Amino acid sequence: MSSVTTATATTAVPPSKKPSTLTLDRVWLYAILLLFAFLFLMPIYVMVINSIKPLDEIRAGNLVALPLAPTLEPWVQAWSQAQIGVQATGLKPYFLNSFLMVIPAVLISTALGALNGYVLTQFKIKGGTLIFGLVLFSVFIPFQIVLIPMAKLLGELGMAGTVKGLILVHTIYGIGFGTLFFRNFYAAFPQELVKSARMDGAGFFVLFWRLMLPASLPIVVVNIIWQFTNIWNDFLFGASFSDYSSYPLTVALNNLVSSSTGVKEYNVHFAGAFIAALPTLIVYIVSGKYFVRGLMAGSVKG
Repeated sequence: MSSVTTATATTAVPPSKKPSTLTLDRVWLYAILLLFAFLFLMPIYVMVINSIKPLDEIRAGNLVALPLAPTLEPWVQAWSQAQIGVQATGLKPYFLNSFLMVIPAVLISTALGALNGYVLTQFKIKGGTLIFGLVLFSVFIPFQIVLIPMAKLLGELGMAGTVKGLILVHTIYGIGFGTLFFRNFYAAFPQELVKSARMDGAGFFVLFWRLMLPASLPIVVVNIIWQFTNIWNDFLFGASFSDYSSYPLTVALNNLVSSSTGVKEYNVHFAGAFIAALPTLIVYIVSGKYFVRGLMAGSVKG
């Protein structure tokens, strides 16, 4: 009986200090994650808070304090300020320009990148490795090098200073990234499925459209998010190849800040910056998890 009691007591004794150690490690982990989250979210907080403050409160110098008299007037001014000559200083006329530029450029470069990756991995092409290397080289070419040649090309095509010209520029630059993403994804695609489809009589486009493309949805999402972010946030090409009627939102934001003479309307600038950043924030909030899944799928398969 005593031995049973002893055994019961022994089993009731808590184990070593491992649970407390794990708890302490978890606390440190959450503390570090919260610190990084704070560092990342602090600029957004400052931007939003100061965008709804009257200018006098911002001049007081405390940028992190909550507004005493919140107002949406800075947002209204940033969105639709008065027009100076032929150029509007608000962001409203140029918000659509960015969407008209981004959506076609992303879709076309994604489609061409998928086709390139499909051809380079599923067909034996003489010099295919060299072709891929040359396409990949375009990813590392600095933007500044192509400004003058691209400006001359757009002028000869009659597309200088137009949204169509910006679409062409961003599509050309997006093909390299798209080819890289899809080539690496398709390189690990199960060849048994490809051979089986070919035995069933699937041709070039049927094989691509019915088999390869539906299976590559994760990398399609990765490429779309990557291209959308890069093109939407671009300033150099927009400032170099557009005019007042075809400015993208980033150039319009710069003009909004530069148009302030005398007193700097910092609350309007904060509101304008948040309006310009809002689409990319929404894209990452809505589809950020798919971006991570797509990257993980490519890494596992690759």
